Amino acid sequence: MQKVVLITGTSTGLGVSLAVQAAAAGHTVYATMRDLAKRAALDNAAEDVGIELSVLELDVQDTGSVEKAVSTIVQEQGRIDTLINNAGAGFVRSTEQASQADIEWVLDVNLMGVIRCTKAVIGHMREAKAGHIINISSVGGLVGQPFNELYCAAKFAVEGYTEAMASYMTPSFGIHFTAVEPGGISTEFANNVLQQVQASGGMLEDEYLPVLQQYIGGSQTRQEGANAAYQTAHEVAEVVVDIINADEPPIRARTSEWAEELTRFKTNLDPDGSKQQSMVVERFLS
Repeated sequence: MQKVVLITGTSTGLGVSLAVQAAAAGHTVYATMRDLAKRAALDNAAEDVGIELSVLELDVQDTGSVEKAVSTIVQEQGRIDTLINNAGAGFVRSTEQASQADIEWVLDVNLMGVIRCTKAVIGHMREAKAGHIINISSVGGLVGQPFNELYCAAKFAVEGYTEAMASYMTPSFGIHFTAVEPGGISTEFANNVLQQVQASGGMLEDEYLPVLQQYIGGSQTRQEGANAAYQTAHEVAEVVVDIINADEPPIRARTSEWAEELTRFKTNLDPDGSKQQSMVVERFLS
């Protein structure tokens, strides 16, 4: 079935791959980004495979921008079948070192952006009694990691938001929710994290420095070997497109063996989240 798919954060990396692969799979794709001047990578990727995309401005930190983009799509297509909340940003710095502006920014981009976009589409999906919201989370939404506590806090919140929405929106209104949990993605995302460290003061000469150096130094090891932490954006996008096409999509899904291994203590009993959802529905809505 051809679906109308709205994707945020499509100027680089995973967003580009998601938009191109979803369109190649036959879906009508609206690829959005905060700054349309940065659409070259998306346009080039679409041209390489001979597909057409609609590109709109959408800043997940601006409610008016989100609502305008959603309104445009609904006017043109009459519906939005799938929302992929992909826009996000990494953040590596200890809580003690982070400024209040840093803290508010990372939570706003990674959590509030998801909520803003979901709120903008959910009424249309509810009226249609159908829809699917896919939140690009992270293994950092299940397992806390050094110097990533603020990013992990946002992604843990996205996981809880996804589960809670699925507990009543799916059985009552036919709207599915999925949290996708990649490990590392070999795109500009990792480089942007290091750039963000520099932009927010660099590696500070304090008691945290040797621990931070140990963490960053290990990132190279995590990129090597047959079971490396890092996947390509194309590989992660393939998993997401399969989820778009699924008749009964999972509530949560990892995208690699490395991600499965890292999260196994929290996911082995209920890999896709369906058992937990069934229990919550029974306890609270029966």
